[in-house]
Amino acid sequence: MLMDLEPNAPKDFDFIIGQWNVKHRRLRDILNGGEQWIEFDGQSSTVKTLGGFGNIEDNHLHFPDSSIRAKAIRSYNSQTGEWSIWWLDGRNPNCLDTPVVGKFVDGVGCFYANEVYNGKAIKVRFIWNGTNPEAPTWEQAFSEDDGKTWEVNWQMEFTARNK
Repeated sequence: MLMDLEPNAPKDFDFIIGQWNVKHRRLRDILNGGEQWIEFDGQSSTVKTLGGFGNIEDNHLHFPDSSIRAKAIRSYNSQTGEWSIWWLDGRNPNCLDTPVVGKFVDGVGCFYANEVYNGKAIKVRFIWNGTNPEAPTWEQAFSEDDGKTWEVNWQMEFTARNK
């Protein structure tokens, strides 16, 4: 049973609702000056929740050495106009990552968090680009210098699955 959406629900993530094939590019050696990328495929499926004030993205990622399942959980705070995004990795099902928080401007969403990676304090940035709803993109970057410079370490390109 589908729940009714609230009439004032945000539309920012409407571009990603549905079924997608995903092309992944991930930096092999993150935050060590590496330049070699690993490419692999995946699928995702996103549905609205919370009356449209949230969504859940189910992911199947086919790394070269294994396949994993993961979820992105997103919720919208109507008081701040910001989205929070949590990541749940099936390899560590008892832990949600620190949420990245941000908002969309002209179809591009920028989201940030403070996190620890390999024992180092870093900033995390996600950029969701929905300006071409037929081929949205996502990228992740890390910063070791409080956001002065960023190393992009993961990119995804989405293509709608045939219905």
